[in-house]
Amino acid sequence: MAAAFAVVTALALLTLAGCASARGLSAEEYFAIGMAYFEIGQSRSANRDHYFREAERWLSRARAQNRTMAASAYNLGLLHFEMGRFEEAARQFEAVLARDPENALALRAAAYTRIRRGDFEEAARLYERFLALVPESADDGFNHALVLFAMERYPEAEEVLARNPLAFFDNPDFLLLYARAQARQDKPEALDSFAQWIEGNPESAEAGAATFEFAQALESAGNYARALDEFRAAGERIAAGASDPSRAMARFGVARVLLVADPANPEGISELRAALEAGFEDMDSVEALLDDERISASHLQEIRAIIAAREAPEVPDTTDSDYEDEDWEDATEGP
Repeated sequence: MAAAFAVVTALALLTLAGCASARGLSAEEYFAIGMAYFEIGQSRSANRDHYFREAERWLSRARAQNRTMAASAYNLGLLHFEMGRFEEAARQFEAVLARDPENALALRAAAYTRIRRGDFEEAARLYERFLALVPESADDGFNHALVLFAMERYPEAEEVLARNPLAFFDNPDFLLLYARAQARQDKPEALDSFAQWIEGNPESAEAGAATFEFAQALESAGNYARALDEFRAAGERIAAGASDPSRAMARFGVARVLLVADPANPEGISELRAALEAGFEDMDSVEALLDDERISASHLQEIRAIIAAREAPEVPDTTDSDYEDEDWEDATEGP
């Protein structure tokens, strides 16, 4: 069906485009041709760039002929976005907003384009304007909260997410971001939010990272027994090869909790050594253990020895095993 529609549309394009030399087309006709090319380009991987260039040509004609035609500028913005020209896409969307500041489609598109350009401040302002017009848009509320979270505006991110309580049941990403925003503020409510998310999403690709963050929140709250369990669970759930968090980071979490909460237990030092052997490289965090008064004096001494051993230069191996083997073979040969 889609292929048949594309053929019919292409024939219509040829007919309209061919007529352009015989008579001037209206802005609406230019727009229709441009949009047809755009839709074909979106539906096909072959010659995609060709169709997008044609779409740009015809939509630009529509825009030039009727500067008040917001649809031309908006769809030119979409076209530039598809082609990765985010700066030009933003200009087109903002041209629409200059004439129509409450154009919800242009506000949302401009905000998302600003995210792709890394301009979070402007994206946040645009999402605020959009959500003032369409407060029930949960997906855009999530994007707004994500931008605020990226800017470390955690209370605002939490507040934006809380406006859509029903979304917590429909989209698990809502609850996870909500838990993370709460955790960044050291809110005890984060513990319940993390626990609820993990219970409902045990097979998620995010389960390892969420469990690790849950363990960190439990540790910060002083719930060491539960933190220990969750760090160990995180080590099992984090995928092999993952880097942030990694299995080695979870193992270091286990070591830290044991060293702090159970100073007489030698397992803390064993876990620390195991974490380093597994690839844990954050020596600043290891050195920070030396400032923790809850860790026993004997364990502090062992930690210092571990740090010193890591900082000591490697002694090169000067033995020439190949030469020795060859020399032994020569010595044992008979006359």
